[in-house]
Amino acid sequence: MSREVLQCHNVSRHFKLGPQTVEVLSHIDFSVEPGELVSIVGSSGSGKTTLLNLLAGLDTPSEGDVYMAGQALSKLGDRERARLRNQYMGFVFQFHHLLPEFSALENIVMPMVIGGHYRSDSHQKAHDLLERVGMKDRALHRPAELSGGERQRVAIARALINEPKVVLMDEPTGNLDDSTSEQVHDLIMELNRDSNASFVVVTHNQEWAQQMPRQLRLKKGRISTIQSASDQDPKA
Repeated sequence: MSREVLQCHNVSRHFKLGPQTVEVLSHIDFSVEPGELVSIVGSSGSGKTTLLNLLAGLDTPSEGDVYMAGQALSKLGDRERARLRNQYMGFVFQFHHLLPEFSALENIVMPMVIGGHYRSDSHQKAHDLLERVGMKDRALHRPAELSGGERQRVAIARALINEPKVVLMDEPTGNLDDSTSEQVHDLIMELNRDSNASFVVVTHNQEWAQQMPRQLRLKKGRISTIQSASDQDPKA
């Protein structure tokens, strides 16, 4: 069985624009190991959002394939992909996408409800996650009653509720002020250290990206490694 939790194998994505074919991603190859913390940086239009959609099984490659839990996503039907995504993956967006009519606690539990995993201890599990992200006193507050940083902390807890193998993050601090961004950065690094989940983070924040053990860059639809754990001095 493959050790990798997520794998891109020769992935390309192009779109038809009238008579022209626009290539957004070209022959992307990389994999994510258990417990890894990986950043993906790149300028606007480099293909970061397209790549995340492919990694999450929300889009299908024009060539190659993405493997999640050893399964080629393009070979699965929509329902199978959704089930695998719910059980195996967490997702944090730049804009938190919390459901406004539900409390923080209810938003966190929602993936368990959708996946049919709701149990008598689900609320306790959500409370535990709220405490981990520093929000234990805000469980019954709705999103409109929370600050931007608090909403993003709830979104991170929601992404972790099903104990995913990998968490994808799309500019998780892009909509926050500098001070709040730094707090959320520190939280993500801490959660990665304390959990078995891998984190793949798309970010424009070069300073934060450089703190991660592995940093990839997307440029003109191609991916390259800027640094990895193996590049670092083991004595440092």
